[in-house]
Amino acid sequence: MVNKKIVLAVAPIITFIGLVVFFWFALDNDPQKLNSNLIDKPVPEFALPSLQNPEVVYTEKDLPKELFLLNVWGSWCGPCHIEHPYLMKYSKQYSVPIVGVNYKEKVIDGLKFIEEKGNPYSMVISDSDGQFAIDLGVYGAPETYIIDDTGTVRFRYVGVIDDRSWHKKILPVIEHVLGKTLKPIESTE
Repeated sequence: MVNKKIVLAVAPIITFIGLVVFFWFALDNDPQKLNSNLIDKPVPEFALPSLQNPEVVYTEKDLPKELFLLNVWGSWCGPCHIEHPYLMKYSKQYSVPIVGVNYKEKVIDGLKFIEEKGNPYSMVISDSDGQFAIDLGVYGAPETYIIDDTGTVRFRYVGVIDDRSWHKKILPVIEHVLGKTLKPIESTE
């Protein structure tokens, strides 16, 4: 009888401590810093059509031979609409190519999106079935990868790139990989 009372008194305390520990670790994780098995590995092989010209098939060999961003997006993705003006700005301000991966949508919808909002991408890959994104380990859109000049994945960012994330997360990694400070391109406008 005494043992049952002790168990009933201690059980809520142990449960509470367990929940505190669980939430402590859960809240400590940055959702934008998800681990990727691809870090320090080459971009996965692919053969996918160009969004603008489906007769052209891109492979990993067609990717830029310099550091670039690989941005996974879709017109159906609300956060991608928020991110897009920032990508437009950075594509003009910095000499870092951005390759777009149009994720899980019809070609016509992806084309309409970049025709209406502008095209920050040096090339746009159509991944309508999402297989390439799966190979990248994409959880959802938007996601952006920093790929170095050898085609190696160096960093993964989950979520919207805006001024804060650009200057606090993306730009420092780019500069670290390049080994130099990246200055904005002076506008001729």
